[in-house]
Amino acid sequence: MSTSTANGPDFSKLELIPVIAQDHATGVVLMLAYMNRTAWEETLQSGRVCYFSRSRNKLWRKGEESGNVQVVKEIFYDCDADTLLIKVDQIGGAACHEGYQSCFFRKIDPTTGHVETIGERLFDPKAVYQKK
Repeated sequence: MSTSTANGPDFSKLELIPVIAQDHATGVVLMLAYMNRTAWEETLQSGRVCYFSRSRNKLWRKGEESGNVQVVKEIFYDCDADTLLIKVDQIGGAACHEGYQSCFFRKIDPTTGHVETIGERLFDPKAVYQKK
């Protein structure tokens, strides 16, 4: 697939582009991660979301450890062709490595600064991400 702005993200501007993952059925924003060209091509080929992990400096196939994979339903890109929105079927219910449905599980009250945890933890990360 070409990477011109007429056909998808433009990796000539940035090596890594931000990707917003959103639950296809509910509209809940699940997470923000990054893709490089290789992750983009694998995502298109496999139908499952593959990111590039900046902290590990390698491809990150969502759910490779937890089993909580993201199946691609729809893909959108912004007017500058440098950000993706991928609507997914979140298998396993949790996108967050801390066990929550969404990585955005902390809510800040803009008037008081008070932080509240919203949602419930769907799995124990210590049990899922044990070092092998």
